[in-house]
Amino acid sequence: MVRLTCQRQQLVEAVSNVQRAVSPKSSIPALEGILLKAEENQMTLSGFDLELGMTTTLEASVEESGSVVLSARLFGDIIRRMPGEWVRLTVDGKNVTTIESGQSEFSIAGMGAEEYPEFPVVSTEDGFSVSGECLKGMIHQTIFAVADSDAKPIHTGTLFELDSSAGKLRLVSVDGYRLALREEPLEVGTDLSFVVPGKTLSEVMKLLPDNSDPVQVHVGSRHILFTIGNYTVVSRLLEGEFLDYRAAIPASSSTTIRVKTREFLSSVERVSLLITDRLKSPLRCVFGEGEIHISCSTAMGRASDQFEANIQGAAVEMGFNNRYLLDALRNTEGDEVRVELNGPLSPMKILPPEGEDYLFLVLPVRLKA
Repeated sequence: MVRLTCQRQQLVEAVSNVQRAVSPKSSIPALEGILLKAEENQMTLSGFDLELGMTTTLEASVEESGSVVLSARLFGDIIRRMPGEWVRLTVDGKNVTTIESGQSEFSIAGMGAEEYPEFPVVSTEDGFSVSGECLKGMIHQTIFAVADSDAKPIHTGTLFELDSSAGKLRLVSVDGYRLALREEPLEVGTDLSFVVPGKTLSEVMKLLPDNSDPVQVHVGSRHILFTIGNYTVVSRLLEGEFLDYRAAIPASSSTTIRVKTREFLSSVERVSLLITDRLKSPLRCVFGEGEIHISCSTAMGRASDQFEANIQGAAVEMGFNNRYLLDALRNTEGDEVRVELNGPLSPMKILPPEGEDYLFLVLPVRLKA
């Protein structure tokens, strides 16, 4: 039996978030549901698809404690459309759940909580604390370069490196055509490295606050646990050999360019208007004599554009996939970027004007003469 009352808006928000960890289709019916647990003045909601799990608690007036599993889709749809400010839930001995709010009432079939799989337990020995705002920025600047094909499953995640000697947290994503690296100073007591699935990080990013509230991260041998406000997210870690990214970053450069980010981005966007999924063509970029020329030609026509830049070193002509170049430029910070080149076949490095807080690599494409 369960009997409780809670605020509808808080429940809607909790269900909407937890629902993202629920399996849309599963051979285990309970995995398509949300586990509700009522105990002393609070209700806990959990969603779990065996790879990613999410739990949150909210205040509730509990008259009788207990638990039930309800269809996530149906329960979410009902709660969102309820008319009242408060919701009352009653579960009988056969798990039939009555949901009342305002003048509306639903009775839906639930499942026993014993059918719900156990969440993985993560040891709290290894871990770190980081501000929500900082972690959100770091994930945002690296997640775009995560691989979306399963050719190398390890690259569908982001590498986290805790470097105690340098006092840094580093995030690295690669997909075979580009690399994104971001680091931040962080006092860490131990060296650690692990790979978190991109899917997990995109869900974590939605929960992270835009402020300096701390987020606790605990790392086990096979799972990771994020504690964000009153949410916990548990996920499996990816196993395998991550690319030796240090070896992929060119050590030297023969051309250094300082350019206004907005001008570079706008120019690439303009010239890319002739490129579609059907009509693919590389962007031809010529860096030389205080100007960058960008052009392309497809079956639709030809486009060219140019803008000023501070260029030091050898002139160079290179080809790029427009989408990879756009992604890198859109994820920079600040009005200006530093671009380093080392000949037409070496990757382009995009960095902040000073230092190396972030580093994006974009592989060039061979141009036809």
